[in-house]
Amino acid sequence: MNVVSTSPSGTEILCALGVDPVAVSHACDYPPRVADLPSIDFSRVRGESSAERHDRVRTVSAEGTVYRLDVETLRDAEPDLILSQEVCGVCAVDTTLVDEVLEDLDSDPDVVGLHASQLEDLFSCIERVGEAVGREKRAGELNDELRERLAGIEARTEGMERPRVAILEWLDPPIAAGNWVPELVGVAGGKYGLAEPGDRTVEVDWAELREYDPEVLVAAPCGFDVEVTLTRSGELTEREGWAELSAARNGRAYAMDGASYLNRWSPRLVEAAERLAACCHPEEFGEPPADVATLR
Repeated sequence: MNVVSTSPSGTEILCALGVDPVAVSHACDYPPRVADLPSIDFSRVRGESSAERHDRVRTVSAEGTVYRLDVETLRDAEPDLILSQEVCGVCAVDTTLVDEVLEDLDSDPDVVGLHASQLEDLFSCIERVGEAVGREKRAGELNDELRERLAGIEARTEGMERPRVAILEWLDPPIAAGNWVPELVGVAGGKYGLAEPGDRTVEVDWAELREYDPEVLVAAPCGFDVEVTLTRSGELTEREGWAELSAARNGRAYAMDGASYLNRWSPRLVEAAERLAACCHPEEFGEPPADVATLR
């Protein structure tokens, strides 16, 4: 079966089930081997600073779509199945764009649109992909493994004092992460006052964030790794009042790889919970691993 994945989340789930796609989105980078596969799209968003990229997303979204599909590459892949997503047309190619180009293909592939806004949706997506590619048994085993790891983290934090946590999915403007993130924070032994489970990400006023005064702050911009986040950390750390935040005063402000751990609904959300637990309770879980950097 030739499977094309238009989102990093779908690609990660597919590979975790033991099926490699024949073509992927330009943003697909995990597992590392998929970076060498043909890319079926490109992004129209460019910009040096977070603010410039944010403004560009707004502009191109108003014009139509953030992405363009390479129909020739998609045709050459001869897909039997296209895994798409129905969450965010800014994060990756969505089902609407896929539907628009299907008439240009010589084949008639099945299209499975994945959607997630809460943690439980991850398990549903794994089940759907498993059914679509004939890996139902492996999907069930993977879900059991992930649930067991999450339950283990939650058990270790039971009864602990829960610090206030802020996770920012963008730096300028500050955007508080929503969707599955409040649940991950809860599993990790923190409390999240910026969104409820399933809420969409939302821009948060800096004064409001200062008033919330997080005791743990994690900068995990959508699509950025730690190195890029650190180069742009001044968009946060040079703001008025940064040094007075409890997280900054106590050395509990971190940069995390948003693309790898928090922005995608993939099996690595469990690894995100493990890292968040170390950020919230280093006395129990040890200091965060080397790929979580302290913001200075």
